[in-house]
Amino acid sequence: MPKLNSSAELEKLREEILSGRNSNQKIITLCSGTACHATGSRAVAESIELELKNQGLSDQVIVRKTGCHGFCERGPIIVIYPEGICYLQVEPENIPEIISQTIKENKILEHLLYVDPDSEEKITKETEIPFYKNQQRLLFEANIKIDPKSIEDYLALGGYKALARAVLEMTPEQVLEEVKKANLRGRGGGGFPAGTKWEGTRNTPEETRYVIVNADEGDPGAYMDRSLLEGNPHSVLEGLAIGAYTVGAREGYIYVRQEYPLAVENIDVAIKQAEEKGFLGKNILGSDFDFTVKVHQGAGAFVCGESTALMTALEGRTGEPRPKYIRSNIKGLWDKPTVLNNVETWANVPLIINNGADWFSSYGTETSKGTKIFSLVGKINNTGLVEVPMGMSLRDIIFKVGGGIRGGKQFKAVQTGGPSGGCLPEHLLDLEVGFDELTQAGSMMGSGGMIVMDEDTCMVDVARYFLDFLTDESCGKCVPCREGVKQMLETLTDITDGRGQEGHLEQLEDLGELAREVALCALGQTAPNPFLSTLKYFRDEYEAHIKEKRCPALYCRELIDYYIDPEKCQACQACLKKCPADAIIGGKKTIHVIDQEKCTKCNTCFEVCPSRFSAVKKISGEPVPPPIPEEERTIVRGSKEK
Repeated sequence: MPKLNSSAELEKLREEILSGRNSNQKIITLCSGTACHATGSRAVAESIELELKNQGLSDQVIVRKTGCHGFCERGPIIVIYPEGICYLQVEPENIPEIISQTIKENKILEHLLYVDPDSEEKITKETEIPFYKNQQRLLFEANIKIDPKSIEDYLALGGYKALARAVLEMTPEQVLEEVKKANLRGRGGGGFPAGTKWEGTRNTPEETRYVIVNADEGDPGAYMDRSLLEGNPHSVLEGLAIGAYTVGAREGYIYVRQEYPLAVENIDVAIKQAEEKGFLGKNILGSDFDFTVKVHQGAGAFVCGESTALMTALEGRTGEPRPKYIRSNIKGLWDKPTVLNNVETWANVPLIINNGADWFSSYGTETSKGTKIFSLVGKINNTGLVEVPMGMSLRDIIFKVGGGIRGGKQFKAVQTGGPSGGCLPEHLLDLEVGFDELTQAGSMMGSGGMIVMDEDTCMVDVARYFLDFLTDESCGKCVPCREGVKQMLETLTDITDGRGQEGHLEQLEDLGELAREVALCALGQTAPNPFLSTLKYFRDEYEAHIKEKRCPALYCRELIDYYIDPEKCQACQACLKKCPADAIIGGKKTIHVIDQEKCTKCNTCFEVCPSRFSAVKKISGEPVPPPIPEEERTIVRGSKEK
């Protein structure tokens, strides 16, 4: 088909696509993002194709391999339309009965449905599962409905309508004002107003300008950008093209992690399709606007998520940050004005142009508008990607969407903002999630990582863990980060290993404040956050580690000891057989004891001891109870007790 040259041609094509689709036709959608690939969705897809062929339904049922559905721990996920029936953790052997019973006879397979843990009710429709029901999926909803390799699917949902409107019906100034009015703030971490950034670039006298998608998503456990690029790449391209039109750029880049092969594959396909239809290239939709996009794969350096380091890497040099005497929207890539926003920010732009700034700003708080996608992980029942309106409380995200803490344990803290974020305690659970609200509490929005911790988490070790990550990822260019953050890590390691001393906390505070003030880039400036926030809210744990040589959470290896309670040991030998250090003494009818000199504190005995016995105990800051005499170790309890 020739390139589209007008809004009329675009709408005609959309009508043709929709007219060729039967709203009552059976459609099997299968999540096919990276997370579901890891749990076997490829094998499920093969089984679907084979079973449809065997049952003679290949021409009657559409199979749509979509992007991530969000509920990643329950994948692979199948949703059957038009009914919206949702099956979780589907395996290839489930497919014959799904085809023969649900597709052919509209029968529900109850063993594949979601079961509400509170009411034990089985829920049939995806939209009624609490994980989805309590979200506001403005961006992520399309992931469930389109094949990322099909531009027709995107067009059927109104795709590229915003680009046509912007380029053919609005001036760049009008688009800019709409984005500014919507108060779209960057979702990559800084929360800087996108419209203000765009305006700075547009107002420069330079003729050559660039736009960039930052898809260098390096936060551990975060994969929001990856899932959008994998599941709905055209939404990102459309937003990027609108931004380019607004600021006067003719060339754009997508800087994506090399570790995201599926995202790279899908965005490459999307670019080719967009060029064929006339949404990219020369004279877009018959206008005088030209715009091309190139994909650049990063080499995996966390620091390249920082804007200047990313641009340095794009220029073919080592990805290191540089001083921002002049902001990159004025002097960025190759010293030219450059707008850099992350994947989620660009994907929001078509929504704003299609629905208006007032609609967009109807979601959120006074200063944080729209929705935000979070990677909700940790000690929580429902892990995955969640999209919620700004202003939703941490409590509602964790307990309504996330389903609460695993194993009925107590909530302790939540870290927001990735490895450089802060940890917030239980008394802040009712805090509204927004850029400014999180910053004022000692954390930050970041790109959207949200790690939930329970009562067994040591907050001192949490700070040490993230400082360890950030030390490894520092480019080493500036002293406050290279040496200061490294020294913070060494001191935190001393504390968790039982070598903490008076004055260590003051030293850590001084180093943290120094890095905040004078580090070259955001990595170094925010690196102290894990320590400073945990010290603010969990100072008693630090003092216990230093003054009492005790870990209240019973986690820090060098501060805990193990022993076996003789009243509960049933001589099952589970710990004896699994102990890698041969530190456990016992037999079939002999109460076990731990040789403290051999014990390496690996925690294996604690993990393998049957929960019905719970004989292995951990203690910290107190002496290990002496073992009972050898002559008293023979078990004389009845066989039932064993």
